[in-house]
Amino acid sequence: MTKDERIKLICRNRKAYFDYTIDALYEAGLVLMGTEVKSIRLGKVNIEDSYARFRNGELFLYNSHISPYPYAAGENHEPDRARKLLLHNRELRRLAGKIQEKGFTLIPLRLYFKEQIAKIELALARGKKKVDKRETIRRREMKREMERARKRRY
Repeated sequence: MTKDERIKLICRNRKAYFDYTIDALYEAGLVLMGTEVKSIRLGKVNIEDSYARFRNGELFLYNSHISPYPYAAGENHEPDRARKLLLHNRELRRLAGKIQEKGFTLIPLRLYFKEQIAKIELALARGKKKVDKRETIRRREMKREMERARKRRY
C-alpha cells in the first residue's frame, strides 16, 4: 500500500491558500468523542473559518463544526466545541514562539484519516493583504491562459 492509499481526505480549507501565505505545515492529532469520529467519517465537518490557539500551554482548534451524528440517541457531542490538538512538546514550543511574532496564525488546511486515525494539517500562516490577493488572482488567470493557448496549439 502506498502512502496516498492510507490517507482518506475528509475536507479541506480552500480559502486558506487565497487568504494566507503558508510558512510551515504541521500534522496534529485530534482528541475526539466517538460520535464526532462517526460524523467525520460521514463527511459532516467544516473547517473553513477555524483556527488554532494556545490555551494553558495546550493547543486547541476553534470554530470547527462537526455536525451531530444522526444515529446517536442522546449521547451526542456539541458541534462547535473547542477540540484539543495533539503535537509533540518541541513542536508546541516552536509554534508558541512563532505565534508570538506579529502576523502569524495557525489555520487548518485539511482534515483526513491516516491509518484509521483522524489527523489535521495545520499551517503556520500570515494573512495576505488585498494587494497580495490580487496578485494571486492575476497569477492564476495567467496560468489558465497559458493552458488554454497550449491546448489550442496541440
